[in-house]
Amino acid sequence: MKTIQAKMHNSISWAIFTGLAALCLFQGVPVRSGDATFPKAMDNVTVRQGESATLRCTIDNRVTRVAWLNRSTILYAGNDKWCLDPRVVLLSNTQTQYSIEIQNVDVYDEGPYTCSVQTDNHPKTSRVHLIVQVSPKIVEISSDISINEGNNISLTCIATGRPEPTVTWRHISPKAVGFVSEDEYLEIQGITREQSGEYECSASNDVAAPVVRRVKVTVNYPPYISEAKGTGVPVGQKGTLQCEASAVPSAEFQWFKDDKRLVEGKKGVKVENRPFLSKLTFFNVSEHDYGNYTCVASNKLGHTNASIMLFGPGAVSEVNNGTSRRAGCIWLLPLLVLHLLFKF
Repeated sequence: MKTIQAKMHNSISWAIFTGLAALCLFQGVPVRSGDATFPKAMDNVTVRQGESATLRCTIDNRVTRVAWLNRSTILYAGNDKWCLDPRVVLLSNTQTQYSIEIQNVDVYDEGPYTCSVQTDNHPKTSRVHLIVQVSPKIVEISSDISINEGNNISLTCIATGRPEPTVTWRHISPKAVGFVSEDEYLEIQGITREQSGEYECSASNDVAAPVVRRVKVTVNYPPYISEAKGTGVPVGQKGTLQCEASAVPSAEFQWFKDDKRLVEGKKGVKVENRPFLSKLTFFNVSEHDYGNYTCVASNKLGHTNASIMLFGPGAVSEVNNGTSRRAGCIWLLPLLVLHLLFKF
């Protein structure tokens, strides 16, 4: 019974002694250390979140008692575990090394750890700092956005990690070169249709591969007709008028002749509309079909139109922003020149 009481008394006394030694160390009170190089803890330990950290303390046969502490909390004293954390385990307790392992490390494990030993009733301590690195993580990012051309936008990308990650924005476009912002925030003043598309936010801190997320920016603008193509077709043949328009949202097309709208289902005529293209097809062209047709493209932001000519094989058509004309009798031009020369 006395033996058990003596062991408990020694263990408690050592725990109190170790705790006081650590407390003095953290409060800046000198501790008798004798040989300044003994005991020797390892350099600062850097591990990634979720990995295991090994803390080693080099000792020799002069050591009678040894312990590991986290700040003022005793983790292990000799072979006895004092903390309740199941992740902390004893790796080795020999005459040359005293080591513990912290498994599945998290950010709250970061901080100073102290190896405390006793030789001839003199405390000696050595300190190591545990650094926990955390992979970057994007915790907040702007949603996809639709905006009218000429307005301003602001995109946000918030990331966490240890060390603090670097955040960059990049426009995913064949014409885009390099980064458009090296900050969490991306501001675009007076956005244009060329600036639509996907914007990529990247967060990196060299702990793991960069984390990437994207935001889609849709820039709305009114239609403009990029091509209005007329055609010359003999009577009785098939002819097609074509009208191309760029717009966001996609344009809706309508066809007119002499202020009268052409509708689908008219005999011998077909209107075929796609998001950026409309075709007016005549399956059996007649003299009555020849003439000027107007293609109208519209969306919620505006509309535009162009005139397109369906003409016979002996005519030449010019189309220019809604005007057309038929030119012929070019053979008269040389006679007119001769007439003017003889007159003067």
